[in-house]
Amino acid sequence: MRRPDSNSTEGRSRRFRLGAWIVALAIVLVLNLIFYLPFVVTPPMSAVATLPYSDFLDQVQQGDVRDVTIVGTTISGDFTRPVTLSLDSQPARPYTRFVTQVPSVGDRLLGLLEDKHVEIVVQNPEPPVWLQVLGTLLNALPFLLLLGIFGLSAYEMRQAQGGLGGVFGFGKSRARVYTEERPRVTFGDVAGCEEAKAELQEVVDFLRDPQRYHRVGARIPRGVLLVGPPGTGKTLLARAVAGEAKVPFFSVSATEFVEMFVGVGASRVRDLFAQAKASAPCIVFVDEIDAIGRSRSQGFALTNDEREQTLNQLLVELDGFEPHQDVVVLAATNRADVLDPALLRPGRFDRRVVVDRPDRRGREAILRLHARGKPIDSGVRFDQIAQATPGFAGADLANLVNEAALVAARQGKTLITMEDFEEATDKVILGIKRGVLLDPEERRAVAYHEAGHALVAACTPGADPIQKVTIVPRGQALGVTQVLPIDDKHNYTRSYLMSRLAMMLGGRAAEELAIGEVTTGAENDLKEVRRLARKMVTAWAMAPQLPPTAFEDDLERRPWDSEHPYSDETARSVDHAIDALVREAYERAREILTRRRIVLDRLAEQLLRDETVDGDEVRRLLNETYPTDGQVLEVVEKNKTEQLVVTT
Repeated sequence: MRRPDSNSTEGRSRRFRLGAWIVALAIVLVLNLIFYLPFVVTPPMSAVATLPYSDFLDQVQQGDVRDVTIVGTTISGDFTRPVTLSLDSQPARPYTRFVTQVPSVGDRLLGLLEDKHVEIVVQNPEPPVWLQVLGTLLNALPFLLLLGIFGLSAYEMRQAQGGLGGVFGFGKSRARVYTEERPRVTFGDVAGCEEAKAELQEVVDFLRDPQRYHRVGARIPRGVLLVGPPGTGKTLLARAVAGEAKVPFFSVSATEFVEMFVGVGASRVRDLFAQAKASAPCIVFVDEIDAIGRSRSQGFALTNDEREQTLNQLLVELDGFEPHQDVVVLAATNRADVLDPALLRPGRFDRRVVVDRPDRRGREAILRLHARGKPIDSGVRFDQIAQATPGFAGADLANLVNEAALVAARQGKTLITMEDFEEATDKVILGIKRGVLLDPEERRAVAYHEAGHALVAACTPGADPIQKVTIVPRGQALGVTQVLPIDDKHNYTRSYLMSRLAMMLGGRAAEELAIGEVTTGAENDLKEVRRLARKMVTAWAMAPQLPPTAFEDDLERRPWDSEHPYSDETARSVDHAIDALVREAYERAREILTRRRIVLDRLAEQLLRDETVDGDEVRRLLNETYPTDGQVLEVVEKNKTEQLVVTT
């Protein structure tokens, strides 16, 4: 374990704590000496005689005792006159005071003292000196603890704020600075975003050798905006740039700028960029910049709040770099559409790097990256796992590898096998298995519902292939039909989207055909069908009865807009087009299931028996039942006949 340097912050903190405790202990001892020394130290009394009890009684009988003080079984007092006594074989000498120990102070002794007219004083016995000191320390302990806690808290606060003086340090930047211990992440630790790494390599080269660019008069972009969905590795990529360039790295979240006091955020922005300019060449990374970079008010709310002041100061600082000040500002956001236009103009964040979800090769590379250092079985096929996880971001894949490791650990395995990855994939995509007991009628309805999904998908050209059909309840669903594309899709055709609509409506159509009535099991399917059909009409202009025009979606309207950005007549046409697409898809699903009713019944029976059927088994049932039929499926639509090739 590395010992802290005596000159480091940790070493200074330890020395301060030790000194604080020493000073506190010294204060306690001094206070005890001041307040209790008069009671502990008794002045010497040379004229005090220690008498036996019998001699004491003789002195009382002779009338030589003037007064006594009784403390427990100890009696002390004064003689009426100096009495010459010889004690302990010592020469006789006069005494004016005496002390003696009595067996007990009874009525007989008190009566004798009263008869001789002796003044009597009774006191409670005092505790020992060490007990008094201990009681004092115990009484002072809470005060000392509070004093120590307050002192240490004040010191730690000053250390955390860099010695900024407590409450007066609100306006200082709270960015985490990596100078000597820079981020050790490099481009080798980032996978799945090769295009983004290639674009950022220019920034790395500039920070490594800025003079090469200055000699030819080139100016590196001051701001680079990393845009992408959550979990795609934007923050990790920024740290990798600093690790590759080997320059100081200032990391701060945009939410740390804004406080309840107006002006604090702007002050922190100024302090951050002052530190960065003093450490150039360096990188300033602002995470979630949309927290302060949102578009400012357009006149509907004339405000000048703390967030806008912070944004204004950030814009000023981005413009305030000198031509040869080698500071690069990286920022990350997943909402680039809400950023203020002034933030994106040339000279500020004028370079945008898209960090999108990885493709199949990128997912495979990310899986291998997160599997490093884990005991992976040789039979694990990362290419198959990558193909089964379309749309997964880097964080999702990291979670998938961890879930597979947890599955292997629960089963007591020493290696993570392909079965563990398959179970983890089902858990992440489909949800956790639920122990829900269904009655036979509900179970039969779920089986026909899922069989309808699978059969329509298998018999519709261009649809994604079936991977698995199950009636085991997972998550919020009573059954799941899993379809996965062969490869990633970036551009969708109308026929593909219509096959998606038909597949989602296959469950409702199967219930109507096999059971004779519909159930509530298609609730989520119907919502997704409506959402996709509306998107096809309003965003992609895939309705033949409407002109090729994109209509604004609900998410794009402002609160002050009208109910529709188009006329009521156009709104009715849009609704009719959406209904036509849904009816077309539903009729296609009913036609397929009607022509393949035998396969529908067999698949439902197999689901009731085995609970889970894979895609190969679904295709085998189709081939066995219809070996010659199905090369061309006639589907009669409203005004045309469309030939669909059946993939059996």
